[in-house]
Amino acid sequence: MTIATDPVANPLLLDLPHALVGPRVIARPYRDGDGEAIAEAVAESRERLLRADMPWVKDWDEPDQGAIYVRRCQAKWSARDDLSLGVWERATNTYLGGSGLHRILWSVPSVEIGYWIRSGFEGRGFITEATALIATFAFDALHAQRVRIRCDAGNVRSAAVPLRLGFAHEATLRNECRRSDGTLRDTLEFGLTPDDFRPLRAAAWNSYLST
Repeated sequence: MTIATDPVANPLLLDLPHALVGPRVIARPYRDGDGEAIAEAVAESRERLLRADMPWVKDWDEPDQGAIYVRRCQAKWSARDDLSLGVWERATNTYLGGSGLHRILWSVPSVEIGYWIRSGFEGRGFITEATALIATFAFDALHAQRVRIRCDAGNVRSAAVPLRLGFAHEATLRNECRRSDGTLRDTLEFGLTPDDFRPLRAAAWNSYLST
């Protein structure tokens, strides 16, 4: 872990919120007992997630993977190495999918937001709202100087989230990596800085942040 002296002297001393609450979603760290809900969502979304080149889904063939995953996320959260968050529908307490802040570089600080949503809940704005909540958390609580989102150029729905929220499309990285099937992919890179974020929070993001 790279420790910043300014503005985050030691990330282990940061007091982090127990939940991020929006109008329709709650994003929170994983708790003991969440594993069953996560495993259910992964199982019903498996084929779609594999088509979206998310090979980690195969790890969930192990019966206890839900509980194992939760414990790993909790350990990384405590160490401030990775801040994974589950996304839940506020009205029904249904587990919707995963997100969080990854590839944290505390010396900047900079973070990357990743996300996935379970089948049957796509296209309803839940991930857009969760992403706005999590980006706000990054800027306000972590003093982030850069929040980025990266996705396969062929994943139109994933790319629509940062575009909808006003992230800048900074680059298209051609032949940047290989998919799990061995084919080359282009990667889209989106970024947001504090100067970008402040006017968005004051206006365009109001509907995602007001409770």
